[in-house]
Amino acid sequence: MALNTDRRTVDLSAYPDLVIIDLGMRVNELRGLKTLLRFAREVGKSVVANQPDGLLLHENRLFSIVPPHIGMHEYWRDYDSLERWSRSLPHKGWWDDFVRDTGGTGFWHELYFRRGGMEAIYLNMADHPLGFLNFAPAEPARGSLFSARGRLEAGGEAKVDAPVSEQELYDGG
Repeated sequence: MALNTDRRTVDLSAYPDLVIIDLGMRVNELRGLKTLLRFAREVGKSVVANQPDGLLLHENRLFSIVPPHIGMHEYWRDYDSLERWSRSLPHKGWWDDFVRDTGGTGFWHELYFRRGGMEAIYLNMADHPLGFLNFAPAEPARGSLFSARGRLEAGGEAKVDAPVSEQELYDGG
């Protein structure tokens, strides 16, 4: 009996440094609905307007309606492209503001590398764990765990400054 299925795969050889990132924002309190809607609109417009170098594909995701929890799934050519985008405007401004006040939401991202390696960050998600947070020990994102580059043990220096430094965020400084 022949299969009646169009079964395919992909040739990723042109993307040896492929990075996949899943991101999400969840409403944790009523005021978070306004934050969620604002960020969703701004990010969507920005991806279309700026067409970040290295972004291969951006897909929106709906994780749940109650409570509202939306996100994105993105494919990047390499980590340097993703890092450049995340440390430039408008992203840098969003992150700087957001880490100081999450506006009644929780945020998370999980990053996966074709060559191996993963890292994640969670803000105000402890009461609603997902992904790695469900089975791996949680650690404060301080010191070497403050930045994605540090969590990845990627070494080297970032080519651009972080949106907000650990000292600025925690010490006001």
